[in-house]
Amino acid sequence: MRRGLAALALLAGAAAIGLYLSHSSKSPTRALPPVSEAPTSSPAAAINRPAVSAGSSPPPAPAAVVPTVPSNSPPPSLAPAPQPTSPPLELGDLDFRVSGKPDLPPETVLENTRSAIRDYGSMFGGNPVGTNPEITAALNGKNPKQAKFLRAESGMRVNGSGELVDPWGTPFFFHQLSGTETEIHSAGPDKKMWTEDDIVIK
Repeated sequence: MRRGLAALALLAGAAAIGLYLSHSSKSPTRALPPVSEAPTSSPAAAINRPAVSAGSSPPPAPAAVVPTVPSNSPPPSLAPAPQPTSPPLELGDLDFRVSGKPDLPPETVLENTRSAIRDYGSMFGGNPVGTNPEITAALNGKNPKQAKFLRAESGMRVNGSGELVDPWGTPFFFHQLSGTETEIHSAGPDKKMWTEDDIVIK
């Protein structure tokens, strides 16, 4: 009895397998949908896209164009040439430019000039003597030690003739009272000697 039931079960299973196989062979196979490319931004871009054959690598992307920013500075050849400047005036050149307006008070300039003469006298045992150009040269380095006693920042100026001048550009008048005392005479604002506005210092 049990063998008969087992045989029936085997037959029923075989019939079911046969029906399944015959049904699956008759059903049509479904074709996979074609793989669509990534959507393009515009139809024109899809038309202009170059075709890529199977197995070939896509063409390289075009290099980005970096705009050049024009420089605001002119080329070296067009840059303005530096303006020539006059060389600085030095006491050693004995060529000072004298302006009509004094930089320091006139009395201060005369005191500084007197100090230069006294410094010379202390170093050499006596004040320089002679005319204005001779005294100026001695104070400006024409001495045994080539020492210079004139200082531009002290208001002492030398004209083109090698003369020490006052703040108004008039040469000083030096009067040797003794070997250690010299009178310095400035013509003053009117630039005329022996008038009321003269400035004198010893």
